[in-house]
Amino acid sequence: MEVTNREIIHRYLRHTKKFPHIFCPGCGNGVVLGALLRAIHETGWDKDDVMFASGIGCSSRAPVYVDFNTLHTAHGRALAFATGVKMTRPRLNVVVMMGDGDATGIGGNHLIHACRRNIDMTAIIVNNFIYGMTGGQQSPTTPQNALSTTSVYGTLDQPFDICTLTAAAGATYVARSTTYHVKELEQLMVGAFAHKGFSVVEAIAACPTCFGRRNKQGGAVEMMRWQKDVAISAKKAAAMSPAELQGRIVTGVLTERQAPEYTEQYQKVREAAAAGKQAIFTPPLGDITRTSAKEY
Repeated sequence: MEVTNREIIHRYLRHTKKFPHIFCPGCGNGVVLGALLRAIHETGWDKDDVMFASGIGCSSRAPVYVDFNTLHTAHGRALAFATGVKMTRPRLNVVVMMGDGDATGIGGNHLIHACRRNIDMTAIIVNNFIYGMTGGQQSPTTPQNALSTTSVYGTLDQPFDICTLTAAAGATYVARSTTYHVKELEQLMVGAFAHKGFSVVEAIAACPTCFGRRNKQGGAVEMMRWQKDVAISAKKAAAMSPAELQGRIVTGVLTERQAPEYTEQYQKVREAAAAGKQAIFTPPLGDITRTSAKEY
């Protein structure tokens, strides 16, 4: 018997006094969380085998609502906590949800080192281009010239491209979609969960309250229409020039490759140490000739 979307959502939520949730009307975080729960259901993971972690921010509230093993940690430190869990309990399926500020701002150093280790877990980065929960400050992904509470005359800094950054740092599965393209987002998460190594799924999401209103992008519906209009698949983008891609959001799997996984390599070190030997890795973990970020 087919399970309905409603049944899937309710199967994985905690029905407690934590509801109603804190998300603003039109926020993309609920869309991302729904896609995540459906992807976990499709993957077939047992709830007791999932560890779901977050830092601080609107999207980082998600572990409060779900019926998994959960960690709601410090700002920017979710990947550090999750790494500790994965190293001590490698059998667990570790998923980390962060916002763009949480992941690439205060948590940026943890992000690049989780990528280079290629530790087997998935980072879901909800990118709404702003620090939504803490007052609408500029984040590392805020577009140039956009307004925020800390850039009232327009943002000067060049924004990070999360997918290019994480692929170059060593993540072996990197994908992007939007909250408008929710089925694609869900399937990209399924692919990330199946991948052996560090996976990143960037979800472009609307923040009507702090970003949309200040930058006159309209409400949630208008912001999702914008996602529909500017998104383009990686396959189509491959045939376009940089000028044609200006202002576009490239979606799909952008990087996928195989590399040694960190917890398995660590186990080899432990076994070698117990035998009084030095572990030898093939290929070397520090091979600088590995595939770089895919150009698109």
